[in-house]
Amino acid sequence: MGKVVKNLGLYLVLVLVVVTMVNTFLTPEEVQKQYDETSYSQFLEDLDAGKIRILQIRNNTVPGESSSATLQYEFHDGQRFLTYGLDVADIADRAAAKGVMVTVEAPQKNTWLVSLMTSLFPTLLLIGVWIYFLNNMQGGGGRVMSFGRSKAKLFLDNKPKVTFNDVAGCQESKEELQEVIQFLKDPEKFKKLGAKVPKGVLLVGPPGTGKTLLARAAAGEADVPFFSASGSDFVEMFVGVGAARVRDLFEQSKKYQPCIIFIDEMDAVGRHRGAGLGGGHDEREQTLNQLLVELDGFDDTNTTILIAATNRPDILDPALLRPGRFDRHITVDRPDVKGREEILKVHMKDKVFADDVDVGVLARRTPGLVGADLANLVNEAALLAARHGKDKIGMDDLEEGIERVMAGPERKSRILNDRERKIIAYHETGHAIVAKVLPGADPVHKISIIPRGHAALGYTLQLPEEDRFLMSKSELMNRISIMLSGRVSEEIVFNDVTSGAANDLERATQTARQMVTQLGMSETIGLVKLGNKREEIFLGRDISEDRNYSEQIAYKIDLEVKAIIDECYENAKEILTSRRALMDKIADVLLEREVIDAEEFDRLMKEGTIDLTKNETNVDAENSVNAPDIPEMPDIRVDTLPKTGRDFLA
Repeated sequence: MGKVVKNLGLYLVLVLVVVTMVNTFLTPEEVQKQYDETSYSQFLEDLDAGKIRILQIRNNTVPGESSSATLQYEFHDGQRFLTYGLDVADIADRAAAKGVMVTVEAPQKNTWLVSLMTSLFPTLLLIGVWIYFLNNMQGGGGRVMSFGRSKAKLFLDNKPKVTFNDVAGCQESKEELQEVIQFLKDPEKFKKLGAKVPKGVLLVGPPGTGKTLLARAAAGEADVPFFSASGSDFVEMFVGVGAARVRDLFEQSKKYQPCIIFIDEMDAVGRHRGAGLGGGHDEREQTLNQLLVELDGFDDTNTTILIAATNRPDILDPALLRPGRFDRHITVDRPDVKGREEILKVHMKDKVFADDVDVGVLARRTPGLVGADLANLVNEAALLAARHGKDKIGMDDLEEGIERVMAGPERKSRILNDRERKIIAYHETGHAIVAKVLPGADPVHKISIIPRGHAALGYTLQLPEEDRFLMSKSELMNRISIMLSGRVSEEIVFNDVTSGAANDLERATQTARQMVTQLGMSETIGLVKLGNKREEIFLGRDISEDRNYSEQIAYKIDLEVKAIIDECYENAKEILTSRRALMDKIADVLLEREVIDAEEFDRLMKEGTIDLTKNETNVDAENSVNAPDIPEMPDIRVDTLPKTGRDFLA
């Protein structure tokens, strides 16, 4: 009721202001410009003296106590005057008797009402336009000045129909959410044992792993009301709006208990406080403070569960992550081979496939891809099949879909001259031969000199046979050798180098520096970790590195990195120099066919007198390359290893 009275008072004030402005600025001034105002007594004198030639009686009202009229008259010499009089009914007769030409307007009834409506019409029009635009700016709904209302969408009868059967590749995450669902279905089961279910659940994982889908599935399984919002829905340019929306959201949730509140992209509102450029009193921090209060203010009878998702847990405020707020952190990681197979089956349910499609093979050929990538892969294959007029999606369409997701679409419009095509063919052949010779390297799946994406002129696709989480020093050295082999082949064949190996050099240098500074794989530097990442929380980016070592150590690091690069370069050069004839043969086939698959590449290697049946460390009896001894596997964090399928492109 208070809000209605407040808005009504605001409207009345606006009406008075607009009416005043209309009467002030829109009143015609033509009369004042044409007539000089005089007194009524002077008018009577001029009438009796016979000076008046024309008399106009206007705005005449019905005779009575308040009857009045406007008298406009003109002299014989053209001068004009204006006056006002009361009870002027006999004035017309007196003027006519004097020979004055008299015109009289009919009396006007309810003049005040007509005047009021004339003044109010533009006012009401302006107010209507103002309300219309204000509602549009607020997203409609007829809610004027509703800045503080939550933008979260409420799903009741139309709540998500997704269940855990529609979510694949994250079995552990689903099991973690089962307790939350059981609590929403039967809270007494837990309360009678004194158990407290987490007030908040934070889903953490890389983009595209299915965090949002998992939250929707939890709401579908629990069969409870579901509030869905994004972190950016709370923060606005007006100070205090975000905090008001948080309060409103939790007030609404109390009416629908038990229920689930889901906030996507939590890092948009939950960033670390007191850091960066924002100061201590900006809108985002006030919103976060209110969210902290609401989470900690839940009573024991509250059956509202808050689920949030983010891919940047490192920049969230510690107060948000402590027990009592987000009690449970669930990691939704990239799926393994089995998980990818399950995800592919989910996305392939409503599509028609040929008999040659093998889901297990597709899962093994898509390492590092997340659920969103796999969904895109299947969709790309369906589009390709439809483009070619097929009735079913074949294995070749899915293979092309994998390449489109990993390396981008083919750039058929990019025409290369013969010399560039030859350089690219030898470059990719060098990658493939070294990858085939070195032990422990991922098998070569395909070699292509067809341009793809925005930068790739060719690629050698290596796919691992199984998911791996640790890499030895020798395997990392072999990987660097494979990266450098494209540049080596150019130097051997053309006695010159090009800019085509820029990305290879960047990745090789980065891997070598990680080995020296982070993985303790340098005998000179020792078992130390050098360099601490310094993050700007407000910007959310790793903008620099804190050098916690001296200039002498920095010089040694550079020497060690160069030594690793040089050793791997010489290793690749020895392999390719001793197999020059084989490299020429494979490059010629590649120039002719543009694409070589795994089976064809293996056959070419065998026909090149390489005996692959011998000892793995002695690939060619005549030109052998001994692999370095593999030391005990160090404890390497997963985030130091390649995470996406694109990292397997040499």
